[in-house]
Amino acid sequence: MTEYQSVIQKGPATSAAEQRERAVLVGVDRPGLSWPLDSSLAELARLADTAGAEAVAVTTQKLSSLNPRTFVGSGKAEEIAQLARENDADVVIFDDELTPSQQSNLEKVMDKDVKVIDRTALILDIFALHATSREGRLQVRLAQNQYLYPRLRGMWAHLASNRMGGGVGSRFGEGESQLEVDRRMVRNRITSIRRELAHLSEVRAVQRETRYGSGMFKVALAGYTNAGKSSLLNRLTGAGVLSYDKLFATLDSTTRKFELPEGREITLTDTVGFIQKLPTTLVEAFKSTLDEINGADLILHVVDASSDEFESQIEAVEEVLGQIEAQSIPSVLIFNKCDLLAEDQLVGLRNRFPHAQFVSAETGFGIDDLVAAISKAASATEVLMSVLVPYSRGDLVSLAHGRCTVVTEAHEEQGTQMQLRVAPAFTSQFKPFEVAE
Repeated sequence: MTEYQSVIQKGPATSAAEQRERAVLVGVDRPGLSWPLDSSLAELARLADTAGAEAVAVTTQKLSSLNPRTFVGSGKAEEIAQLARENDADVVIFDDELTPSQQSNLEKVMDKDVKVIDRTALILDIFALHATSREGRLQVRLAQNQYLYPRLRGMWAHLASNRMGGGVGSRFGEGESQLEVDRRMVRNRITSIRRELAHLSEVRAVQRETRYGSGMFKVALAGYTNAGKSSLLNRLTGAGVLSYDKLFATLDSTTRKFELPEGREITLTDTVGFIQKLPTTLVEAFKSTLDEINGADLILHVVDASSDEFESQIEAVEEVLGQIEAQSIPSVLIFNKCDLLAEDQLVGLRNRFPHAQFVSAETGFGIDDLVAAISKAASATEVLMSVLVPYSRGDLVSLAHGRCTVVTEAHEEQGTQMQLRVAPAFTSQFKPFEVAE
């Protein structure tokens, strides 16, 4: 029970420095799959690698309908157990989410020392590895406990079977079973974590309100995991955010100021990456982080141009944006990693997506065009005003240079004559000094 207590109380203590486990990957080819099975399994192998496991074997089965007991067919389950035996595997990873009963039944087929997990558990494990902030760790722990709760019964099946013998001495009340104790423990843990997250969410909301009240144009970077969002943020702002070639390298949102060429300041926020079959518990747990996207004036949808599955990745991101009701926010499609494309591939993408931006965060290619596109989007919501600001109101001149777009400026006898593009949040401050053009 030590392993499960650790999960309940602290989350899995996974470390990249631990000895790499050997994994067998299992995929099922079903009608109506949105991704080719080979691509999905290749991504599962990358997820396993990120979590510290090496894929030593891959097996698939084509099914018209899933087996309610073991997900795959019973014969296939025996075959997987044999494959794990032959490859000295420590874990069997399914590419789809298993029900608690399916996971329990599959574990009975496997050798005693072979774990059976699904894609959701693997992603939760990676999130536990990479969460650094207090809020991030709490969000991961909440999702872990929500995942664990319906699976507690299988952990105590051996005790339940011992109590079903009947006969003399078996008719006394048993009191609270260990299963009930653990369920209560997990329920209390979930309640406690939600309470802490609610408090941190309030703090984050206050911080957001401060930024929103500043009238500053807000840009959020969203996209598939490993599309290069953090690298792009670093290229634009010199933020120094952790960035390397791993899935879900960063989970905590990072906001940095960025000055547009005309001198206006905006904010850029890097957010958690998305993935196909993203567990709904994670979407719920990371709601306060994903709210950074909802509060944005513009979404930069970053796409890995070098991926063979970029179209499916775009659909996966748009699906999650729909889940958090952010699909109505203006967005710019950005194809990153264009330095990895051949010239004809880049030309083909430009023809297919004429309104997209094409950049390389690694080399700086296309960054100037991207900044120009952000400037254009920021200016689209602004109101053109001509004002004569008295010299006694230097604060408004500073506001114009820091938060607005200054089109023309001249120093007259009565004050500073300016033509400005003003964000709606500031029009009331400049209105008393508006003059005819």
